[in-house]
Amino acid sequence: MASLAPAASRTSVELALQGNRNDVRDRVFSAALLLTLLISLFVLIVLLWTVVAEAWPVLTDRGFGFVTANVSSFESRAGVRQGLIGSVILIMFVAVIAVPLGIAAAIYLQEYARDTRFNRALISNIRNLAGVPSIVYGILGVAVFAGTLRSITGPDSAGLSYISGGLTLAVLVMPFMIIITMEALRTVPRGIREAAYGVGATRWEVVRSHVLPYAAPGVFTGAILALARAFGETAPLLLVGAVTGYLSPGGSSGLLETLQGKYTALPTIIFNWARQPGEEWRGLTAAAIVVLLVVILIVNLVAILLRNRYERKW
Repeated sequence: MASLAPAASRTSVELALQGNRNDVRDRVFSAALLLTLLISLFVLIVLLWTVVAEAWPVLTDRGFGFVTANVSSFESRAGVRQGLIGSVILIMFVAVIAVPLGIAAAIYLQEYARDTRFNRALISNIRNLAGVPSIVYGILGVAVFAGTLRSITGPDSAGLSYISGGLTLAVLVMPFMIIITMEALRTVPRGIREAAYGVGATRWEVVRSHVLPYAAPGVFTGAILALARAFGETAPLLLVGAVTGYLSPGGSSGLLETLQGKYTALPTIIFNWARQPGEEWRGLTAAAIVVLLVVILIVNLVAILLRNRYERKW
């Protein structure tokens, strides 16, 4: 018994010393993470301050008229109305096509598909597609949606229309939607599924009534990220025919003619104005960036409120 006491005390001392070293490492690591967070916030604040400072004269001088004015080659009359409407229409394509298809594909891969070599390769390819540059999706949109499907997407505009742009953005964000939804479904505890199966529920009843409601916050988060990503894309839209110059307001054409006609978007307007010489265009570019940020924040806020409300209800 006497010989065991020194060994026990020696072990406790070693553990104490190791614990102190771990505490120091934890504190250093926490301090490093906090430092990176502060640096990121500082850079973000500097960028926002610079943009708002350049946009403030335009916003105070023209007010809401800047948002309601059409695109123009004159600095004093240029506005973002057409680009804002175009971005909203494109986002509707993403919400109607990419979000439901992405959720359905994720449910099949996570809940129904067997763990085979083919399915594992399929999931790996989807993850790889999420890392493909957006310009590649623009080339896909030109070749498939604007070229092959020209009779549908817009025969009078060479296929370069809202339909081509919306389908391109939907394909671009669909891998993100699938991956994030699969991760949300994977976080559902296995006990929930087993309890539902134990009372005689079918697989569809388990997915519909137990798995999806539990994973809904994560799915909403994926939808928010997908919409925000699509709203700020520029390169694919430039390839799929988004107008960067003057765009005629158009007449009283029908819905199909509008979707098959020429279009523009808010990011492409920002891209075009940023290339123009002169201080006036710099202010207009900054003001358009502020409008883009405000719209994205509003969309994210609405989606977050809906997600939190659904989560509390569940």
